[in-house]
Amino acid sequence: MAQHGFGIIGCGMIAEFHTRAINEIPIGRVVAAYDRAKANAEKIAAMALGQCQICDDLETMLAEPDVDVVCICTPSGAHAEPAVRSARAGKHVVVEKPLEITLPRCDAIIEACDSAGVRLCTIFPSRFTPANIRLKDAISGGRFGRLTLGDTYVKWWRNQQYYDSGGWRGTWTLDGGGALMNQAIHNVDLLYWLMGDVDSIVAQTATLAHTRIEVEDTAVASLRFKNGALGTIEAATSAYPGLLKRTEIHGDRGSARVEQDDITLWDFQEKVPSDNEVFAAMAAISGFKAGASDPRGITFVGHRDQLIDFLEAIDHDRAPIVDGREGRKSVEIIRAIYQSAGSGQVVKLPLHEH
Repeated sequence: MAQHGFGIIGCGMIAEFHTRAINEIPIGRVVAAYDRAKANAEKIAAMALGQCQICDDLETMLAEPDVDVVCICTPSGAHAEPAVRSARAGKHVVVEKPLEITLPRCDAIIEACDSAGVRLCTIFPSRFTPANIRLKDAISGGRFGRLTLGDTYVKWWRNQQYYDSGGWRGTWTLDGGGALMNQAIHNVDLLYWLMGDVDSIVAQTATLAHTRIEVEDTAVASLRFKNGALGTIEAATSAYPGLLKRTEIHGDRGSARVEQDDITLWDFQEKVPSDNEVFAAMAAISGFKAGASDPRGITFVGHRDQLIDFLEAIDHDRAPIVDGREGRKSVEIIRAIYQSAGSGQVVKLPLHEH
């Protein structure tokens, strides 16, 4: 396998998770860091293993021959410009979730990477946890029978200081939304991945527990999937003290629930021997509330596993598991929720934004 040099663009909190993840990948290392605040880039360079260049501008990084992959870790609404420039410079592109905050900006990234012949992935580490992979495999294997209901709940808490601490947080321009676009998007992506494409959405949103933000801290959406199943999405940063995130899948032959990254319900009409592994894991659950009240309380393991898949995709000339078009789906669903909440109408997908 080839060695890959990573450049980190935007060196805030999430860039630390990318750096820790890359440090654990034998064929990858962080070789360059760029942030408009040089102190942030210096912090990432200090975390990296081996020599890491601190770049004064984006052009310097993109001209660096040792950089063949870039991680875009800027605020959500500032992903498109560095991603497009990186693709045009011939770099493979990793974009932290969301891919972007509007569909045209998502499409600009996808088209730039297609035109340049470089690979693109959107960070959704929840798809790489053993519990969610097992759930996906059970759906693909037909164990649920006909899917009837798919629900996901992210009832988290963020204090006012969280929103006040970053000028971009809680703004439409750079955050692109609130509890849905920033926090619950991981579970929106999971629900689409598990249940399939969404046909229509009706939703309501509100700002109930915070001031000085433009976006929602509470949202409820009702979904109809293309396969006929129904579903719900609940998202909040207004639910003190912050609960475990939860996804529930039901069909006419089985039900399952994943809380955080643990299976807590696994019941099917037809049993198989591997179910015993699930029951053993259920007996050992710790109830760790990653991220429910503290944005730093997440693990980088999913990032590591996704970046490994991305490097393998580059080396074997295949699409990564979560490419740009997959990453776009959750943005489309969330934008449809916002549209429905604003209009009071049912919104049909696909969504057309200009």
